[in-house]
Parts: sequence; structure tokens; C-alpha cells
Amino acid sequence: MPTTGERFERAVQIMARLREPGGCPWDREQTFDTIKPYTMEETYEVFEAIDNRDWPELTGELGDLLLQVLFYSQMAREEGHFSVDDVLDRLANKLIDRHPHVFGDVKADTPAEVLRNWEALKAEEKKKRLAADGEKPGQDSNSPQSADSRSALAGVSSKMPALMEAYKLSSRAAHVGFDWPEVEGLFEKLAEETAELRAELSRDGMKAVPVAPSGKGIAGSGKPQVPAAMRERLEDEVGDLFFVLVNIARYLSLDPESALRKTNRKFKRRFQWIEEQLRTGGRAPQQASMDELESLWQEAKRQEKSA
Repeated sequence: MPTTGERFERAVQIMARLREPGGCPWDREQTFDTIKPYTMEETYEVFEAIDNRDWPELTGELGDLLLQVLFYSQMAREEGHFSVDDVLDRLANKLIDRHPHVFGDVKADTPAEVLRNWEALKAEEKKKRLAADGEKPGQDSNSPQSADSRSALAGVSSKMPALMEAYKLSSRAAHVGFDWPEVEGLFEKLAEETAELRAELSRDGMKAVPVAPSGKGIAGSGKPQVPAAMRERLEDEVGDLFFVLVNIARYLSLDPESALRKTNRKFKRRFQWIEEQLRTGGRAPQQASMDELESLWQEAKRQEKSA
């Protein structure tokens, strides 16, 4: 029976073979940039399998996600940057360094204590990096780049999904004390941002714009034509609403990405039920009245609750 190490080494060798001359033409032409979309796709497929508690599917999806690590590492080795061995060494060292309560003599008996230690260790690592940067000739400590590296928000990637980025940014700010003392303050902020959005809609008479020219829509959906002059202001206000909602999720220890994915699936499930009911009568949603669609929507909700 092969060991875990032998299985991992086999996968590394297979990846290397695919990239070698005479290997797979598709694999050989890939770059860091062309692989990025697949990494995002595989990550979300892992999330889907977890949410569905589909363990056989999760086994395969985790393998696909690991493939991304092997792919990047192989390309980096070919370009002389690093190898998968460096990735593993850095991971193992980080796990040991950031768990002194397991591998050292630091005491941490609760998850909260572990998190405090974790944040303190990350802060110390940041100080060391800044000190190393300060030794570089010509480094301007007052430059925007240097100021950003000293920020509590440094390291939060702008490339991640916006909900996740908002969660990370607000979490970092909360760790240094910039947070609401209680959740009620967030609901007050939500009401404030909602009022500001409504005020913008009233400002140029948007309330008078029909929700949908055809009169169609379901559960409040619709796509009004927003004048170009208003779009930027409305985008700001809607963005503020999203940010408050993300903070509410964070305050309640919920993952906003996961919460929204579940709602997306719920909407899809209910709407497809409506389509199925109409299809049995030889009709499509476009051929049903808004009242009928809303009635079917409510029936879909009732059936789910009673199931």
C-alpha cells in the first residue's frame, strides 16, 4: 500500500510529465494567468460539494483543487522561482510557527485565545517584513506603498470576490477596535443606508420609473432603466448597503459568501418549481400574470417549509 508521501510524489511526477516536451499540448501552453480562472472555478465547486454534504464529490473536487497547486508549483519550478518542496516547507513551517500552543510552550485553551495568539504572531511577522524592507536602499518610509504595508488592512487582496473582500476588510478593522459595540448599531446603520438609497431614488424621480416596462417581475425582481447621471450615486449607496450586510454577517459569525450562495440556490430551486408548474399547462413564465407568478412563488415557499 503506497504511503501518503508516495501518492503525493506520484501526482507531482504526473504533473511534471504533462508539462514536459511530448506531454499534453494543452497543459504545456498554460501560464499562471490562464490557470487562474480554473482555480476560482474549482474553489467554488469545493464549496458546492461541502454545502451538499456530497463526500464522494468532495473527494474529487479537492483533488481538482490540489491540481491547481501542483500546476502553479510546476510552472514556477520551470521558471526557476520555487518548487512544490518550497511550498510544502513554507506551509509546514507556518503551521508550526503559528501554533506555539501545540508545538511550543504558549498556553491557549480556547479558540478565542488561539485567534488572539494568531493575530499577534501575524503582527510580529509583519513587523519583521517591514524591518527587512527598511534595510533596502532607497526605500522611502513615507511612500504610499510603505504606508499601505503598515496598515491593518495590508494583505487583503482586491482580486477576491467583493463580499469576501468586504468581510476581510471589516474583520481586520474590527481586530484593531474599529467595530460596532453591539449588533443593534449595525441595524441602525442598515436603516440609515437604506434611507440614503431611497433619498437618491427620490432625488431624480426614480420612484416614478416602472419596475419593469412589461409589468412582469417576481418577488420584487425587475430592471428599471437607471439614468446615467444617477448610476454612480446609486452604485455608491447600494455598495454601502452590501457592506453593512456583510458586517452583520461577520458580527453573527456567518460567512456572507456562503449565505448568499444558499439564497441563490433557494431562489433557483423555487423559480424552477414555478416553471415546472406552468410547463405542465403548456405555458412559460412570460405567459402568466404577475399575480399568478407571485401566488406560485408563495406556494413554492410553503411547500419547502412543510417538507
